[in-house]
Amino acid sequence: MRLHPSPSPGTPPAGAAGPSMARLALASLVGTAIEFYDFFAYGTAAALVLGPLFFPSFSPLAGTLAAFGTFGVGFIARPLGSVVFGHIGDRYGRRPVLLASLLLTGLATVAVGCVPSYASIGIAAPVLLLLLRFLQGLGLGGEWGGAVLLTAEHAPEGRRGLWSSFPQMGPSAGFLMANGLTLALSGLLSDARFTAWGWRVPFWCAGLLALAGLWLRRSVEETPEFRALSATGRRAQAPLPEVLRGHWRLLLLTGGAMSVGYAVFYAVTTWSLAYTTGPLHMDRTVMLAVVMAAVLLMGLVTAPLAALGDRWGRRPLCLAGSAACVLWMFPFVALLGSADPLLVTVGCAGALLAMVVMYAVAGAYLPELYAPRIRCTGAAVGYNLGGVLGGALTPVVATALAAGSGPPWGVAVFLTVVALVSLGCFALLPETRPVPAAARGGTGADTGAGAAEAAAPA
Repeated sequence: MRLHPSPSPGTPPAGAAGPSMARLALASLVGTAIEFYDFFAYGTAAALVLGPLFFPSFSPLAGTLAAFGTFGVGFIARPLGSVVFGHIGDRYGRRPVLLASLLLTGLATVAVGCVPSYASIGIAAPVLLLLLRFLQGLGLGGEWGGAVLLTAEHAPEGRRGLWSSFPQMGPSAGFLMANGLTLALSGLLSDARFTAWGWRVPFWCAGLLALAGLWLRRSVEETPEFRALSATGRRAQAPLPEVLRGHWRLLLLTGGAMSVGYAVFYAVTTWSLAYTTGPLHMDRTVMLAVVMAAVLLMGLVTAPLAALGDRWGRRPLCLAGSAACVLWMFPFVALLGSADPLLVTVGCAGALLAMVVMYAVAGAYLPELYAPRIRCTGAAVGYNLGGVLGGALTPVVATALAAGSGPPWGVAVFLTVVALVSLGCFALLPETRPVPAAARGGTGADTGAGAAEAAAPA
């Protein structure tokens, strides 16, 4: 196997970056935001209330670990979702993925809000919770691949990083919606009412949001890249076996590379909520506001950083972001342990800013690493494999490592190791930024920049 950039997404006709491109970017952003809203509503509930409601016989620490365990099931389901929806995307088109994944995640999220507590139906309560969380992950596993390919395969050469950053802003927007509503309910309701029914409201609202997203995506056109594959009969018959046979090393490298983004994001947005409002006794409303401020800052810088990726290349930003995460994890834990809202904000914001330097360009980078015929499967499976490595384990491992009475330096060590793994994986991946036509002499396909084709044995 030769590890090098596959042909990048096709260049659309002149003028494609006008209003039509803006509509496509909006459709990808809104849909991804809604799906991540669904996913994050569960993460916040797991950090705040699901332990005592669904695992009442456990100690507070064990209940939180169990709740985070059900949280992790969603990440385990995501690679399976990327396989299922990736097959659909590579065989039948990117557009069906956008609609089906959003519908599945929305229905599962509404159902989470309707599950009775352990006190009402016993062991069936956590079992139902586990099943619905799995379905959430299944849907979200398909969403990312469809959303980023919608923008990447329509975007013009030289602006692909910028346009592909819109679905990358979905997690920030979804988190802000989910936690903004949770914050409002937390402030308006007493602790007893919030625990009794207030936490369910964000899940019920997911139904309305999913309908809005489906309405917005109903008129989305299929991408030029997939239409070209269909017209020439070059669609993959079995995308996953093709990826595993010819690109297994690339798949592992992309999964390892993306793990730092998941680990840092969920350490900030999920574990830190449980740690600061539990052992450190910070006010729940204050901590929600702190994390939201950090995520808002992350969302605001995503597009400018992605534009820098179009100018300087994807790989340099990925290396810089991973290295910044390596350097910031110990300061992050130290600032978190202060329990001072201002210092905690600095710690959380610094961690997310380090991570987003890498994450902002991932929407363009991962699709460019895979050939068009297997792109939906390869990019999505690699991306969601990083979720298993970084996102599923982080809240559980961090909660266990922080169980002692002293500062949780073990959490800093864990996050630093994950960041080092990602840094090493990015170092082994090639650059993919397209070479301008003038630099190619105006001929040839849209190939990757950094064209040193490092041979790698399979």
